[in-house]
Amino acid sequence: MPNADQNDILFERARAVIPGGVNSPVRAFKAVGGTPRFIRRAEGAYFWDANDKRYIDYIGSWGPMILGHGHPAVVEAVQKAVLEGFSYGAPTEREIELAEAILALVPSMEMVRLVSSGTEAAMSALRLARGATGRKHIIKFEGCYHGHADALLVKAGSGLATFGHPTSAGVPPEVTQHTLVLEYNNIAQLEEAFALHGNDIACLMIEAIAGNMNFVRATPEFAARCRALCTQHGALLVFDEVMTGFRVGLHGAQGVLGITPDLTVLGKVIGGGMPLAAFGGPRAIMEQLAPLGPVYQAGTLSGNPVATACGLATLKEIAKPGFYESLSKKTQSLVEGLKAAAAAEGQPFNADSEGGMFGFFLMNELPQNYATVMTTDNAKFNALFHGLLDRGVYIAPALYEAGFVSAAHTDEDIAATVEAARQIFRASQPR
Repeated sequence: MPNADQNDILFERARAVIPGGVNSPVRAFKAVGGTPRFIRRAEGAYFWDANDKRYIDYIGSWGPMILGHGHPAVVEAVQKAVLEGFSYGAPTEREIELAEAILALVPSMEMVRLVSSGTEAAMSALRLARGATGRKHIIKFEGCYHGHADALLVKAGSGLATFGHPTSAGVPPEVTQHTLVLEYNNIAQLEEAFALHGNDIACLMIEAIAGNMNFVRATPEFAARCRALCTQHGALLVFDEVMTGFRVGLHGAQGVLGITPDLTVLGKVIGGGMPLAAFGGPRAIMEQLAPLGPVYQAGTLSGNPVATACGLATLKEIAKPGFYESLSKKTQSLVEGLKAAAAAEGQPFNADSEGGMFGFFLMNELPQNYATVMTTDNAKFNALFHGLLDRGVYIAPALYEAGFVSAAHTDEDIAATVEAARQIFRASQPR
């Protein structure tokens, strides 16, 4: 079968041994239909699938590949680290160097603990917040994703400021009984929650620029109110910057908004594509962690020497003068090009970006919350996704995910992407 689609063949093999054929649900293309692409290699702004078809990559491993795939300085650092050993289960100097580099770029953090995934970092920050405050309740927002820890897999309750219900089998209601799920950017609901439960709230956790309902910003007023209410009631403000940290700017979403959180959760970019994440904050809070304090957290592969080499090399590159100015210009060029292409073809469309992160919606207004995002035309998005895929452009296979531009994307890549979208918009309009 010389013309057989290798992606189809691999997907059949995968489904026999891996649930759904994938190791993370969104990769299965369930939301958009079709067969997922199995990637064989990547370089710069591109990757190639099992049929050796090249795609312009706008997911970048869901954010980490801010330099593009296979940046020479990062590859060199990783190769050197591999030769020195894969893992020790003991401290290394490079862990200190990476921690110092992170703290130098995130002024709200005085100490940081390295872990292996964003889920682990968010879960640990949540436990630390409860341990430091002695309180049980937490606030999160509908449409914000903080990993798959049980207490965070929650949908909104039936009324304002009511506690949430599990969104996954295997999560008992008792586990989520202390999680309040509120509407993003709804100040009145936020104030009501603190009025009712303020003395029992350990923390408020938020994606200040949400990337898991596509790309939705917290308004400056909403972010400021989150900070003020947490301060007033003695709760900790936790910024989940797994996606936005070093993506939207050198100082993350907190730098963009000018808000100082009590705890910050980081991931993706700080590992440069390797499994590495972190959480940190003021010394007085972080010293509540074991072995100094009573809040337990541990990890066999935390601070892995290969991952820290990759992350440290990545941070050195993105901290160079002019990096974010160039990256932002590329991302803005893509967003403005897509908006112009849609407008020319009469397609409802809006888009937004910050740094190397962007999102678009097949509607005329930028949404402010998850409920509005849910009104997007799924069928039109799916047609756009597959049309781009056929033309060698790979965006997230779900309309609820943000996109990412890397330093490796060229003007030609962006022009080709815009032209592909224009063709699809034109073909979709009645004539």
